[in-house]
Amino acid sequence: MIIEEKQQRNWKPIIKQFEAVLGKNGVVQRREELITYECDGLTSYRQRPAVVVLPRTTEQVAQVVKICDRYSIPFIARGSGTGLSGGALPIEDCVLIVTSLMRQILSVDLDNQRVIVQPGVINNWVTQTVCGAGFYYAPDPSSQIICSIGGNVAENSGGVHCLKYGVTTNHVLGLKIVTPDGSIVDIGGQIPEMPGYDLTGIFVGSEGTLGIATEITLRILKSAESICVLLADFTTVEAAAESVSDIISAGIIPGGMEMMDNISINAVEDVVATNCYPRDATAILLVEIDGLEVEVTANKQRVAEICLKNGARNITSASDLETRLKLWKGRKAAFAAAGNLSPDYYVQDGVIPRTQLPYVLQEIEALTQKYGYQIANVFHAGDGNLHPLILFDNSVDGALEKVEEVGGEILKLCVRVGGSISGEHGIGADKKCYMPDMFSEIDLETMQWVRQVFNPQGLANPGKIFPTPRTCGEAASASKQQFEGVERF
Repeated sequence: MIIEEKQQRNWKPIIKQFEAVLGKNGVVQRREELITYECDGLTSYRQRPAVVVLPRTTEQVAQVVKICDRYSIPFIARGSGTGLSGGALPIEDCVLIVTSLMRQILSVDLDNQRVIVQPGVINNWVTQTVCGAGFYYAPDPSSQIICSIGGNVAENSGGVHCLKYGVTTNHVLGLKIVTPDGSIVDIGGQIPEMPGYDLTGIFVGSEGTLGIATEITLRILKSAESICVLLADFTTVEAAAESVSDIISAGIIPGGMEMMDNISINAVEDVVATNCYPRDATAILLVEIDGLEVEVTANKQRVAEICLKNGARNITSASDLETRLKLWKGRKAAFAAAGNLSPDYYVQDGVIPRTQLPYVLQEIEALTQKYGYQIANVFHAGDGNLHPLILFDNSVDGALEKVEEVGGEILKLCVRVGGSISGEHGIGADKKCYMPDMFSEIDLETMQWVRQVFNPQGLANPGKIFPTPRTCGEAASASKQQFEGVERF
């Protein structure tokens, strides 16, 4: 039996070409420096890329991608590295194209309510730029002070206010993209509705498999006349969940509606010390109402009545900015606070119909009892986007595999009740083996056709989103082969 040795790529002439485009400071190749880029927010899997490049312009991205195309080198785009599904996880012998230096706000058009930014612009910078004129950018992931717009586009990120205002795709008007052969293409435009195929809608959420966005035209919104945040605390998770459904059924669409269980409540109070969240509550509900002052006044009263009817013990409300931010502070810090509860945690991102919240939360509690791992629940209750945080110690042999199994059970549960395996974190490398639980073979094949049109050589972010094998077990085995050399932590 003859075993062929893997041919080693000669990187020296290729790196010289990258340096000719970007300068020596725009290319990272020293092994110890590459450690910074070996994973994204899913830190359980790590792989150093062969080379990291740091472009600053669309033209530089295009030239880098053309070099990759010329030598058939796989490449992966990365923004701030806050993604939680391994979407920016490098593979062996790849080029990582990091857009964090592309951080210019190129145009601000308040009259037409749009802003054009480079992909490295931090999410919160957009609102900071326009808030003085009475505008804001609606999508607000919990990581908005560090996550970049390019990453938000790749993953179709959401946030607290996605219930009423939608996720990233609802706020992207147009894109300048570099396709996997290095071509520069404009899709969408600067008006809300464009004729022809919705290529912008296809690209947003494609996780870097169709190309790299280098300029993004965003829709900004006028700030509401009045905003009020209510905090209701409950003695049961089921009562809080019922309140969520009843509020929406009453015809009220809050700007945001978030829920946290007792584990999360105490975690954030230990770390953030807001002194707003009652530590003995089984669950709390945060409801933000915005709009005209008369509308907010009426809806505030109605939401309070619904929560009290369902057994809320207390209702706290705040209309001034300082107190509103204080009420939201704990929710925004929930993921970080969970790190104080155990050495490690594994977070999932399933979506369910709101009416299934009580049942699904009971089932998650049953999984806690079955597997013996504590699960903290904090999520976008209004649109049923769950974020269960499974607490564990990664230094214990086999613990990671077990919590991944728990996470998989939660995702399958979400699909069974009519939901989805992702709401805003994307599929990446983490959840691709569960795609067949949600989509048929024909569905997945059709998606692959789209990918092949943009990415015929498969060089753009290979190994993400789609499972090649038919079963999850086979997918796991294939993933180990594809990501040979990827370290598990």
